[in-house]
Amino acid sequence: MTDATLARPERGATKPARPRSSKPNGQWKIDGTEPLNGNEAWKQEDGGLSVRERIETIYAKGGFDSIDPTDLHGRFRWWGLYTQRKPGIDGGKTATLEPEELEDRYFMMRVRIDGGALTTEQLRVIGGISRDFARGTADITDRQNIQLHWVEVEDVPEIWRRLEAVGLHTTEACGDVPRVILGSPVAGISADEIIDPTPQIREIAERYIGDESFANLPRKFKSAITGHPSQDVVHEINDIALVGVVHPELGPGYDLWVGGGLSTSAHLAVRLGTFVEPSRAAEVWAGVTSIFRDYGYRRLRNRARLKYLVQDWGAEKFRQVLETEYLSSPLPDGPAPEKPTTPGDHVGVHAQKDGRFYVGATPTVGRVSGDVLLKLADLIEAHGSQRLRTTPHQKIVVLDVEQERVESLVAGLEEIGLYANPSPWRRSTIACTGIEYCKLAIVDTKDTATAAVAELEKRFAPESSAGTGAEQGAENNSANALLKPLTLHVNGCPNSCARIQTADIGLKGQLLPDGNGGQTPGFQVHLGGGLASDIRSEAGTGRTVRGLKVTTEDLPDYVERVTRSYLAGRADENQSFAEWALAAEEEALQ
Repeated sequence: MTDATLARPERGATKPARPRSSKPNGQWKIDGTEPLNGNEAWKQEDGGLSVRERIETIYAKGGFDSIDPTDLHGRFRWWGLYTQRKPGIDGGKTATLEPEELEDRYFMMRVRIDGGALTTEQLRVIGGISRDFARGTADITDRQNIQLHWVEVEDVPEIWRRLEAVGLHTTEACGDVPRVILGSPVAGISADEIIDPTPQIREIAERYIGDESFANLPRKFKSAITGHPSQDVVHEINDIALVGVVHPELGPGYDLWVGGGLSTSAHLAVRLGTFVEPSRAAEVWAGVTSIFRDYGYRRLRNRARLKYLVQDWGAEKFRQVLETEYLSSPLPDGPAPEKPTTPGDHVGVHAQKDGRFYVGATPTVGRVSGDVLLKLADLIEAHGSQRLRTTPHQKIVVLDVEQERVESLVAGLEEIGLYANPSPWRRSTIACTGIEYCKLAIVDTKDTATAAVAELEKRFAPESSAGTGAEQGAENNSANALLKPLTLHVNGCPNSCARIQTADIGLKGQLLPDGNGGQTPGFQVHLGGGLASDIRSEAGTGRTVRGLKVTTEDLPDYVERVTRSYLAGRADENQSFAEWALAAEEEALQ
């Protein structure tokens, strides 16, 4: 790729002379770079990456009150920092208060972990930061990052120093930039891997993260790369994804997908039909990112995602522009990925290609703590390993375990709240941050989902509990055998950080009438969504049923009811929940 390919259009470039029938969309290569809104203006005046120096030299010394408002609500994101929600503000105020009225004087900090790859040394540093500066908080996200809370700006330089001393950082963990690169949690070690994406993830991260060329995109840009046949990086909902395939003549490489994203308007990524050789992966990634930078819609923030450009252009035009304007040569046609045959969350014990084993374990809805991370680092090292991975399903995977140590490790993980043999509910439930810390949230998620998991485990206990009888116990045994694929995703607002549209049961937080003239926390229900998996050939965003809403209090009752309705009404034992939910009459879904 030439330098000209990545060149940023000059500021102040004039708009083309041709007449336009509608308002400009703020596409740099078409409309020029004149800012069309306040957000675009401050990004051009002073880029987000520049704020680090002010944090270190001014704000960390002067404290929260010394922070410039534009830096606070804008540029801080480029370094993984958001103000968190002030405690005690109910969900009804989320849409009516200004950001400064909702925010606390503390920050969420997102530690960027490309590919989810961590060493025990790095894990121990994150755990120590959590203990020393974040009141012990730590959440594993569904984008393989770890988020901390209660961070004060005075402590940020020391946190950065500790992270960077072990090769970690928060650069572009948030903001209108290329965010963390999702990667297969079993990259380089799985016995059935098609190709190891680690070199490609590393090359992209080292070359382009923190590069000014891509530090002002229309909005966030999400990437995913996997070489595993389980397609374990939720590729259909990323702006760009490279999925491992084998070309009949060129060998192992990647299939290219673009334009995925959920939020309030779900779009699944589309295949371009191209084959990307490993040596060209970084070039192709930079080309797609450049298209977003140069042609992405900037005038309206709610249209400033790549999915809208892909929707308007279509796959054929997108490929043509990519190959003719941004790549050194065209890409060959390539095969589509085959249907996965194994789950992509990697929970359980699995053989590595070197004869050792990896162990996937789930915390409850991604919530851990600094103490858990420190104990986990000690436990992993005590079992002869120094490597682990986070996953896009809020899980952790411990690598390089000798066979004779697996059983002891599994027991030790469970002692600290990480389950390698979880119940179907604990395994498949994920939740976003929710109202506890997020300024956009309307309802609680982590505690709500945790309580629901515990209650559903009781109701579907493998053995009949007191008062249920042998018949119910037998039904529960059958249910647990069938429910392993059933996913429950809990989100605190419409923005779908917990991927509600692609879950068997997706819950979108909102306030519901309480019957007494007031409101109570609850959820709109989405049913039958999912991504390509061992039980689903292709992704789909499910369905909503008019009026189908459930309060937080009634959540376990509803999930039990619809699950038992599925078990009683499915066509046969091979019909998945999603297949049943998409075909069922509305009465069966209530």
